[in-house]
Parts: sequence; C-alpha cells; structure tokens
Amino acid sequence: MKPSDELFQLIKSLTKSEKRYFKLFSSLQSGQKNYMRLFDAIEEQKVYDEAAIKKQFEGETFIKHLPSEKNHLFNLILKSLRQFHSDKTAAAQLQEILRNIELLFNKALYKECHKLIKRGKKIAYKYEKFYFLLDLIDWQKRLIEEDVHRGKFDHDMNLLLDEETDCLEKLRNQAEYQKLYSQINYVFRRGGYNRNEEEQKIVHNIVNHPLIKGKNTALSTKAATACYYIKGMCAVTEKNKEEAKENFERVVKIMEDNPPIMQELPKRYLRALNNLMFAYLDFGDFDKFFSINEKIRNLSGKPYFDSIDVEMKIFTLTRNALLLGYETLGEYDKAINELVPDILQGIEHYQDKINKEEEILFYYNIAALYFGKGMYKEALRYLNMVLNVKEEKLRQDVLIFAHFFNLIIHFELGNYDLLEYIIKSTKRLAKKKQKFYKMESTIIKYMKKLIKAGNKFEQMPIFEEFKAEIDEVLKDPFESVVTEYFDINTWLESKLSGKTIEELKREQLTLR
Repeated sequence: MKPSDELFQLIKSLTKSEKRYFKLFSSLQSGQKNYMRLFDAIEEQKVYDEAAIKKQFEGETFIKHLPSEKNHLFNLILKSLRQFHSDKTAAAQLQEILRNIELLFNKALYKECHKLIKRGKKIAYKYEKFYFLLDLIDWQKRLIEEDVHRGKFDHDMNLLLDEETDCLEKLRNQAEYQKLYSQINYVFRRGGYNRNEEEQKIVHNIVNHPLIKGKNTALSTKAATACYYIKGMCAVTEKNKEEAKENFERVVKIMEDNPPIMQELPKRYLRALNNLMFAYLDFGDFDKFFSINEKIRNLSGKPYFDSIDVEMKIFTLTRNALLLGYETLGEYDKAINELVPDILQGIEHYQDKINKEEEILFYYNIAALYFGKGMYKEALRYLNMVLNVKEEKLRQDVLIFAHFFNLIIHFELGNYDLLEYIIKSTKRLAKKKQKFYKMESTIIKYMKKLIKAGNKFEQMPIFEEFKAEIDEVLKDPFESVVTEYFDINTWLESKLSGKTIEELKREQLTLR
C-alpha cells in the first residue's frame, strides 16, 4: 500500500509566515518534539519519500510509530493554522466569538455574553453569515430566558423571532439560487452551450423561474450576485452576448460596491470578471479584455485573494483567457514563446491541484495555437493530452470536439490511412454521446471526401463545397457554437486562399 502523502502536501502548502508561526507555536509546547524533526525532514524533500524518512531516523523509537507521528504532526499544523488565521475571515471570527460565548455562559457571565452577541451579529450582518446569525440568535434566546428568571422582562421576544424568521428566509432564498446555479452549471459543464432540446429546456426553465424572471427577488446581496450571475450564464449558453455582458457587469459592480461580500466570495468575483472579460473579447474590445485580465492578475497576493486556492484560480483564468486572446489576434509567436512556457511552469508548480477541466482547457487551447502557427506535430502532442482524459462527465463539449479537431490535424499531417479509422471511431463516439449535430456530420462527410482525393488539385473543389456548406450550417446559432472551439471557417479559407491562418487572423482584425 502506497504511503499517504497528505502530510507532505500540507507542509508544502504552507507559506513562510505560516511555517514561522508553526515553529513558534511548537516552541511553546513542552516535552520532546520529534514531530519537529519529522517536519524538517519532510520539508526538505521535493517528492515525498517515506522510505528515506525511515532510513534517516532508523533506530529511533518514534519512527516505529510513523503513521501516528504523521497524524499527530498533521493535526498540530492544522491547530496552528487555525490560530494563525483566527482573525482573518468573518467565519473564523464568528467561530471564536461563539466559542467564547459558550465559555462565558457556563461561567454565568451573562453580561459579557450579551456584548459578544452584539459584536457577533454586527459581523454576521456585514458579511451575510446567516448560519452564524442563527446560532447567535439562539444564544440570545437562552440569555433572555436567564434574564426572565432574574426578573428582567424588558426584552421583546417577538422582535427576536421576526429576526430569526427573516434570517431563515434569506438562507432559503440563497439555497434556491444555489440550486438554479447548479442547474445552469450542469448545462455548461455538460455541453458548454445548449445544442439539444433537453439542454434548451433546462435553460428555458431557469430563465423563466420566478427568482430569475421576477424583480427584487433576491433577499440579500449574496443572493443578488447569484441571480445576475445565473442570468449571465444563461445568456452565454444561448449566445446572447449583450445580455451576458450586462449581467456580469452587474455582478462585478454589486461586489465592488460591497467589499465584505467580495471578500466572502472572491472566486465568484473572479468568475464574474472572467466572464465579463470574454464578453469584451466577443465584441472585439481588446483594450477592455486585456485591462480586465491585468486587473485579475493584480489581485494575486492581495488580502482575501492570497490563498493557494484563489491564486491558482487567478492563474488558470487569466492564462486560459490570454491563450484565446492571442489566438484571436493572431499573435501566435508571442503566445508560444512567452505564454505557453509560463503556463507549463504554472502547471508544474501547482501540480495536481489544478482541476482536470482547467488542465484540458490549457492543453486544448495550446494545441489550437500550434495549429494556427502550422506546427501540427506540436498541436497533436498537446491535443493528445486532452484525448487521453477519461472523464465521463467533464466538459464533454471540449472532449468531443477534440476528436474532430484531431481529424483536421491528422489531415494536415497527411496521415490519410490512419484517418479512415479515426473518422469511424469519432463518428461512433459523437453518436454515443449524442453530440452528432449538423456541423459534426458535415465535417465527417467532407473529411471522407478529402482523403479519397488523389492530390491537392482534386481537393480544391471539395474544399469549396465544404466551405459553402459550412457557411450554411453556421447560420444556425446553435451550430455556430462550434467556432468557440475551432475556427473552421478560417481554416477552410486558408486552404482556399493559400494564406496561413496567422495571415488571415490579422486581416480579420482590420475588418472589425
């Protein structure tokens, strides 16, 4: 059985300040500190090697119980982290307040409890921490009961009950929005854009839900950000660019006008900025696109945006956006020489912490860059990293269209014999996944014709037919979403004109 590396991962995730605090924290503990020796030994390793740890401390008593020593050290690090971050988030402050209220209550120090409840409620309302607010109201009820037993009847229990009811309604309201968010997220994660009746029905039901369609339905600022974010996502799936931009702008404004909510939901703020950035890219407003990208990158290391989780999100969002931005502008050399090495270094730095969806988007977009530059072997190398992912529920839109992109790369490489087999397997896969639409059918049809043609001269009229049929297919907005994954029109134009994709991209910019 492979030794657990959870302790190693935890130690490697610590910042310099956190390590310094842990060592100070441990110095206050009495007794022998073998766990600190273990900490230092693991910290020095680049890859976890338990055999090396056992050999280093061979003959010492504590190493005979290494699993329990590792567990003890793991829990001590967590304890020191709780103390180090005890006043850095609203949740941590409220947890501490609730613990202190309980201690004071058990010592019959009721006056002090009232003061802490007042302080806690102020924080809970400011950050909309309604679950904690319910706990504080519950303690307030218990204190009122104690006051009644002491002959104090100046409390209005009805006001407290009304406050509790209001709190529960806001929690229920937030939960309803979270449910709607999960539904639109399902559509997006499953297919990116609604291209069939089932997905269209889900989006239609969300758009017409009373909480989305109605006015003033959000009972809190958090709920309002969720409401407009869901509206924006629905607009994205329906290719309604203007509506998407307007809703994401509202989310950003609400959060920037309410810093405590932004601090509570930093990733929602980042995602709203990210979607707004792509809206500007869709409209060809490159100045605003790059301005928002820089704005997101500049958040890294700032308070509430300095956790590994958030910094990793900043890395993935901004770099994937830049890949698409440079590809749209035809700036292939800049992307390949500067951006791609930065991305690969980041992937190595974060290792397996980057989720699979973001990783496959990186590799897919890098493959598209190399393809646009005419470097087909490199494009295939990165696309294979996408094709090798075996995830049944992960961004099927990207995974399926990667197979169609694969056909075109192999065609450019002249692998015609292999293409006959790949075409059949791609068609089977698309039908199995219910992703075989007009666009996919057209690509399959003409790829078959192209590989049967004897030479480039014979392929030219086929490309002309291919381009004409694609132009017709793209008139259907639900078919045109394919251009989000691969610019098939520009590729076909390059075959017909003899120009490179890079040249055509730059020409397209002058026509915007």
